[in-house]
Amino acid sequence: MPSWFRTVALTALMFALVAVFLRNANLGEVWQVVRTADAGLLAAGVACLFTTYVVRAVRWRVMLAPLGLVPLGLAYRATVIGFAASFVLPARAGEFIKPWIVARARGFDPAAAFTTVVVERMLDLVTVLLMLGVFLLGFDPGLAALDPALYAAVRGGGAAAAAFAVAGMAVLLFFAARPAALPRLVAAVTSWLPPGPRDLVGRLAAAVADGLASVRDPARLGVALAWSVVLWVVIAAQIWVVSRALGVALPPAGALLLMTLLVVGVAVPTPGAVGGFHEAYRVGATAFFGADNDHAIGAAIVLHAVGFVPTLVAGAWLMAREGLSFAHLGREVARAKDEETHR
Repeated sequence: MPSWFRTVALTALMFALVAVFLRNANLGEVWQVVRTADAGLLAAGVACLFTTYVVRAVRWRVMLAPLGLVPLGLAYRATVIGFAASFVLPARAGEFIKPWIVARARGFDPAAAFTTVVVERMLDLVTVLLMLGVFLLGFDPGLAALDPALYAAVRGGGAAAAAFAVAGMAVLLFFAARPAALPRLVAAVTSWLPPGPRDLVGRLAAAVADGLASVRDPARLGVALAWSVVLWVVIAAQIWVVSRALGVALPPAGALLLMTLLVVGVAVPTPGAVGGFHEAYRVGATAFFGADNDHAIGAAIVLHAVGFVPTLVAGAWLMAREGLSFAHLGREVARAKDEETHR
């Protein structure tokens, strides 16, 4: 798919999602909700945001350890810059830029560093599903009083999520112990594909296998998983405090449910996660917690801004210190992808 066509299509999708998000909004009421937000709770939300970057950096150092020692400051700077770049540049470019910064500074193989990012995303998915299942089975996220039938359905979904997470962790452990098994399995499954797509999938499988090999030590994988739990607890806390700041009466356990919906919304590859993030929050807050539509819209806008604006400012400042720019990073991503295509 030509890059210009992908950009146009995703931009159109973003505007469509924003239109859906705002279709029943009373903008005057939304502005009133935003204007009267609790500044103290918003500051706590920003503090949670930068705490997540510290936790991400600590976890990433654990996963990079087989490649060499990475100072915490370097891992933190690369993490913040990577997220800022993903907000601005297309195709989740920050996922490539983050390991590139560390590889450039420490002399690592960029491909080897990138595989740790792939494993991070796998750990994130397993952790979110496991936490959702545990909290929904053990705590009432505020649904029972609203709709007992809905509460029962969500608890069933939580049980399924927990089972899926346990199965996912078992798969991770299996392939971490036997990294050569994944490329063989993928090669067997994709043998019917044309050579080009088959080779591309094969290289991706090899990259994942290499990343799993870097954490095949059960102790290291356990530490990384423990930091993943800390990370997503802090993210849930950020969602909770910002929601409360905007008048959305969200119980603490309910933040886990909204967090999972936001993970789905962010997966929609629109620029800066605009549209998908907002609509996922609005739907979750109104459907599951009976929030007023305008309060939910205001909270979604502010929650996104709390993550977007400080990250962009901090990322731009850190890039300037590193002698980098978004344009430079965009060229590096394009060059890396071109090399991968012609490898």
